[in-house]
Amino acid sequence: MKIWGLALVLVTSAAFAHVGSPDVYFESDAGPYHLLVTVNPPPMIPGVAQVQIEVTSGMANGITITPVYVNGKDHGLPPAADTMEPSADSHWFSGKVWLMESGVWNLRAEVAGPQGIGRLVIPVPAYARRTLPMQRGLGVLLFALMLLLSVGIISIAGAAAREGILARAVTPSSRNLRLGRIAMAIASVLVVTILALGNGWWNAQASELKHTMLYNAPPLQVSYQAGQLTLKMEENFWHQTRKDQWSMSLIPDHGHFMHLFLLRVPAMDRFYHLHPEQIAPGLFSAKLPEVSPGSYKVFADIVRGTGFPETMVSEVSLPAVAGGPYSGDDSGVSTTAFEPSAQFPATSPLADGVRMVWEQNGTPLKAGQVSWFRFRVENTQRKPVDDLEPYMGMMGHAEFLRSDFSVFAHIHPAGSIPMASLTMAQQELGMAMDHASMDNRSNPAEVSFPYGFPQAGDYRLFVQVKRRGVVETGVFDAHVQN
Repeated sequence: MKIWGLALVLVTSAAFAHVGSPDVYFESDAGPYHLLVTVNPPPMIPGVAQVQIEVTSGMANGITITPVYVNGKDHGLPPAADTMEPSADSHWFSGKVWLMESGVWNLRAEVAGPQGIGRLVIPVPAYARRTLPMQRGLGVLLFALMLLLSVGIISIAGAAAREGILARAVTPSSRNLRLGRIAMAIASVLVVTILALGNGWWNAQASELKHTMLYNAPPLQVSYQAGQLTLKMEENFWHQTRKDQWSMSLIPDHGHFMHLFLLRVPAMDRFYHLHPEQIAPGLFSAKLPEVSPGSYKVFADIVRGTGFPETMVSEVSLPAVAGGPYSGDDSGVSTTAFEPSAQFPATSPLADGVRMVWEQNGTPLKAGQVSWFRFRVENTQRKPVDDLEPYMGMMGHAEFLRSDFSVFAHIHPAGSIPMASLTMAQQELGMAMDHASMDNRSNPAEVSFPYGFPQAGDYRLFVQVKRRGVVETGVFDAHVQN
């Protein structure tokens, strides 16, 4: 890499929490006010997070945000609150907050309005995803200055050797001219050598920065034997260097230490949501149900003791597994092979003639825009059902996957935040977890999710609900525009 390569972007393919989907979406009540919060964490730490809050119920006069760092061991004093700027209609507020360390930041929102004071806390995972690019104009300027200084040094060396010992107004002889050319050649070699050494130093520093600063999920080793799937979490340098400051233990999310997702590739036609048992620190085992043979992409969700969520990614080849029926919270679905097209069905069959309907308003999906994804379950008479029940404490779960597997997001009716992280954050403020305020269904047969696709492309959506003790999965496809 040349020195002028300072202007280039150093990018990693970090698999963090929601793979390829770092933004946070959260919908809940802050006292008498109902809020939809979007947080865009910075790509480098320290950095500035962009925060947008829509007040969907109630009228707010002002909102402040206070970022508080969580490391699982001790807590410093919170900084001064940042005041968010309102829009013209006072329903939208936007602001920025500094996040100084990698890890979980609890953004404490305080809403003031005619109905009094409301409070809400939003856990936000922050991590370095890439180095920031240098501005193009600055890169060009620095390169031009480097050339100017290099040419100046060479010219000064030549002039000094050619004319440095001559009296005033004396014309250099052929010998003096030859000495000047020799000096310029030597200076050129020295300048090139210095630039090469500087380039090597810069590359070493960039490599060290990438190794120490940029986040990488722990490696996950997956193996299969006799109907059992074994998953071994390994450590990497990023985690090892943070052991002294962080709590690396795991905490249960929805009652499970790991949520395991198996997706048969490339067809995306088999999907399993399982919950392995932890048999030793970092070691899990899952007894498989009946599984179709093939190659599977593996996504494994965990939550650290700090509330820091991670998604590990791996692959495994499985034979035909003659396992038993699903047990506990495990579930799966068999569907058609994924085929990107302009028209995607808005309905998905469930069991016994029941179907799930994606309530779309006809507006094209666009990358970077938060949307509500609403799904209604209908009986055989196409009437809303009345038998939906909580599934792991929520009225639904959904997994959104991009066709090239660069995006994986496991979301809930409250948004993209793991409930374990939210519970910790609310307990720190002495707030009780209010699932009712996060249940955004407009009727008993509907479940909805706030989310924004991070990039354009084709996606497959798996939406899970529970009816009469059985978990059922609707499957939908979506095309997202830039």
